[in-house]
Amino acid sequence: MTYQELYKPLILLYGEGEAKALVRYLLEEEFGLTLADICSGALDALTDTQKEWLQGALNRMTQGEPVQYVLGKAWFCDRLFQVQQGVLIPRPETEELCRWIIESEAAHECSSLQVLDLCTGSGCIAITLALSIRNAQVSACDISPVALKVAAANAQRLHADVAVESRDVLQQVAEVQPRWHLMVSNPPYVCDSERAGMHRNVLDYEPAEALFVPDDNPLLFYRSICLNALHELLPGGWLYLEINPLFAGQMQQMLFSLHFDEVEVREDSYGRQRFVRARKGL
Repeated sequence: MTYQELYKPLILLYGEGEAKALVRYLLEEEFGLTLADICSGALDALTDTQKEWLQGALNRMTQGEPVQYVLGKAWFCDRLFQVQQGVLIPRPETEELCRWIIESEAAHECSSLQVLDLCTGSGCIAITLALSIRNAQVSACDISPVALKVAAANAQRLHADVAVESRDVLQQVAEVQPRWHLMVSNPPYVCDSERAGMHRNVLDYEPAEALFVPDDNPLLFYRSICLNALHELLPGGWLYLEINPLFAGQMQQMLFSLHFDEVEVREDSYGRQRFVRARKGL
């Protein structure tokens, strides 16, 4: 079993460079092998059981299954999160959203910052904020039973005090007392028409309900979240969102029309308008 034999079946799906990177990632995460180890013949030292697992993992990846699902874990903000089919794999862009929030809240002195993460998925945003912001009291919600189970398990394993509960964000809340200093969400925002340009490892394996929205209603989730935020945010509270860059202008217009203040759009590391925040009026 050679390094070339391992990555070669993946080239058709990913191209040679990414195929090599995926195999290196798999070997490092599962067996602790570096590229230097691989080049030094460490693959020959794997046990029969390890080789059997490795072949099974590669067979799954050859079918397009993401390496994170094969391993059952994914890195996010330097922490390892459990993932499985039915739960969206955390993205590097979402790490940027978390860093924006953490940097913004670091300057604020608050005895108890009440935070709500909507559409939490694996819990990566909620848990990261709970572990990174002093005095943050974080709750997380999702409609998916699988996501709720995974988020709760991640919170427990990472020792994060996060309350996890079921909620449909498309349902408008009744009259409630404002509670949250900060609300955040990375809801579904990819239009159905964008499917054609996406890789099969996303289309065939990641949950469509966590990704896609109708072409004729791209702000479906955002409109509901923003309307609920008007009721649930405390005066002066902040709403942070990860967005589809195609609709950054429409997002700004909607937030202004709902009388949010200090609307700000921020680009991701690729120069795309990926995030927005807005403040509820005092």
